[in-house]
Amino acid sequence: MDYRISREKMVKHHILGRGIRDEKVIQTMREVPRHLFVEEALWSLAYSDRSLPIGEKQTISKPYIVALMVEAAELKGGESVLEIGSGSGYQTAVLARMASKVYSLERIPSLLIRARRVLDKIGTLNVVMWQSDGTKGWKEYAPYDAIIVSAGGPDIPGPLLDQLADGGRLVAPIGDPSCQDLVKVVRQGDEFFRTSLGPCCFVKLLGAHGWRD
Repeated sequence: MDYRISREKMVKHHILGRGIRDEKVIQTMREVPRHLFVEEALWSLAYSDRSLPIGEKQTISKPYIVALMVEAAELKGGESVLEIGSGSGYQTAVLARMASKVYSLERIPSLLIRARRVLDKIGTLNVVMWQSDGTKGWKEYAPYDAIIVSAGGPDIPGPLLDQLADGGRLVAPIGDPSCQDLVKVVRQGDEFFRTSLGPCCFVKLLGAHGWRD
């Protein structure tokens, strides 16, 4: 299968077709080989607009949701980005092509190892990964120009707000375990301004500042 053609169709129907307008996001979605981030048995489904299982009761997000979250982060190329939930590594790869440095946290060791392997395979060098409770953030490299949370929590973890730079953007799904509201937060000094981006459904954000089970 020619996956370049599949990616073009994905962009046409699920990215451009659903209102994504950031040219850098669009071009990046054309380039990153999503099929490599799922099991080979699922490659034929990799460019459909659906979440897919990646093991450990986790999923790779729909292409449109990835594009929407990354567009909301307003990346221009020189940013430091914190990603909560490496998962398959697909969104990590998208972020890495759009920012200067990506710091990615994943609580499940097997997913972290697999994601790192694929990222290395496609030559993604500007990503630092660590197995940790993502709800605590990664204070060592803070503040971050953008933070993207790839799991749904009851509210935005306080440590992540603390680690967001002045003028920074945070995107996270907030709500109950079955369905959430995708929220964009912009920090201005000590104030945080929220905007709803619409409904979504993510796996639970587990940790000290998220769900406990």
